[in-house]
Amino acid sequence: MPYGDVFTRINREYYQLTSAEKKIADYMLLQRQECQYMSISEMAEVAEVAEATVSRFCRRLGYKGYSAFKLAVAGSAGGGQRPISPLYGEVQQEDSLGDMCQKIYAADVDAVTQTMALLNPAAITAAADILLAADRVLCMGLGGSMIIAQEAAHLFATARPNFFAVEDSHFQAIRCALLTPRDVVIYFSYSGSTKDLVDVMKIAQDRGAKTILITRFPKSPGAACADVVLECGAREGPLQMGSIAARMGQLYLIDVLFSEVCRRDMDTFRERRKQVADALADKHM
Repeated sequence: MPYGDVFTRINREYYQLTSAEKKIADYMLLQRQECQYMSISEMAEVAEVAEATVSRFCRRLGYKGYSAFKLAVAGSAGGGQRPISPLYGEVQQEDSLGDMCQKIYAADVDAVTQTMALLNPAAITAAADILLAADRVLCMGLGGSMIIAQEAAHLFATARPNFFAVEDSHFQAIRCALLTPRDVVIYFSYSGSTKDLVDVMKIAQDRGAKTILITRFPKSPGAACADVVLECGAREGPLQMGSIAARMGQLYLIDVLFSEVCRRDMDTFRERRKQVADALADKHM
């Protein structure tokens, strides 16, 4: 039987599941407390799948059967890893303003906590090595993830002059087509499963450039194309696309990676950031 939080395992395996199995995963991620008390028949009914699909779902995650899986769910849902509280979970219409604020706070803190737990020191080190050796670093994403890519480019640009945000998907392909083996692409994608992401990664790889992906799903199609994968926390339901909590996890990773890059040569980076601060000083009243 696999150890660890079963919900984290579901998230990591999500894009390897069949469409029917994803129905089970979606329900379980939204109804964590309730699903530990359900029979296999009840689970199949609420997820609108066959009982055989539920069994197959459990085995795919490494459990012998539904009973072993449900035991793991009970441990993950009630074992103290996450607070069991009415002030935890999705915001409901009947929540007071105070309750709503508490739930949002808990979700944002949980996103950073999860990301911290998923940190792989070897991956952070490898990503920092790649960035320090790069001639150019292109920061990319789509939609809300592009906003995070811009934030990364802005932060790194205060210490290194070779970081650039590339917004338009066509322009991303153009820039990648002209990369060299000394260039790097950092791509931000919560799902790791968009067509544009995979296309850009493949173009960059063909040019010999290094690629770093920041995603929630290390087994996604995009992750398979990346040289280094950094996992961000935060769970998103099917209707929570681009949640602030997910961005909190990505921002934390950016901060960690930036700090590791700067830590390699603190004196140089302090001097560069001082130069930037002096240049911006005249912009203020």
